[in-house]
Amino acid sequence: MLIDSHCHLASHQFKEPEISELIQRAKDHDVTRMVTLATNLEDAKTNLDIAALHPEVFACIGIHPCDVHETPDDYLAELEGHARHPRCVAIGETGLDYYHPAPDGWSDDDYHARQRAFLEQHFQLAHKLEKNIVIHTRDRSGQNSLDDALEIYRKHADKVRAVFHCFPFDFASAAPILELGGLISFTGIATFKNARLVLDTARQCPRGSFMLETDSPYLAPVPHRGKRNEPAYTRHTAESIASARNEPLEDLAEHTTATAETFYRFPESSTTS
Repeated sequence: MLIDSHCHLASHQFKEPEISELIQRAKDHDVTRMVTLATNLEDAKTNLDIAALHPEVFACIGIHPCDVHETPDDYLAELEGHARHPRCVAIGETGLDYYHPAPDGWSDDDYHARQRAFLEQHFQLAHKLEKNIVIHTRDRSGQNSLDDALEIYRKHADKVRAVFHCFPFDFASAAPILELGGLISFTGIATFKNARLVLDTARQCPRGSFMLETDSPYLAPVPHRGKRNEPAYTRHTAESIASARNEPLEDLAEHTTATAETFYRFPESSTTS
């Protein structure tokens, strides 16, 4: 049994009539739960509607850092309303993105400062609602966004647990997150030919410190690289990491599923059939 801990089923790349087929394909490949993440106010309801219709799916509600410039200053009340939905299991996707250039009319400094302010507000909301948080970081080079997000996390780690999703760095960069009680998660990047760094990090991670995800429709794993990703492909990432850790796939599935269940605190009445 596997859990896709991070996907985007409300993406325009997934058409509404095919959602049921996507979920069934995932189940056919032993992916029994999926967590779909909102990235702005507009797709929050769509993600929640998908989760409400499909017992295998849960949602996270947040503002992606690349959407902060289009989000009104008074967004928090609406976001909180969505996040109180019983199918919402965490706050996110939020975080810091220093990879994409600032939009027209914004300086990089102002754009990044607004992202940091939003991340702080998301942590405060997560604490208020007693939910955990899903963090995105990305840089053109280096890891300034990771360092800045980690600095904010340190202020809240005693109240809110964070997962740094799509983790691409070495274990030395993961260690401060794990020391704070946080998690990292791995995508299909672990299957790429140049995945040595990611696999080395996965090898060193203790059980209970990481999860698996697709980030679909993005980052399709080998043998689907370059195509649209989907939750069923979680298994490819699981197989690659299990092999790198010299661990039976069944064992990896068991402890990453337990980690996701602990982090997201899925309602007990949910189905895994």
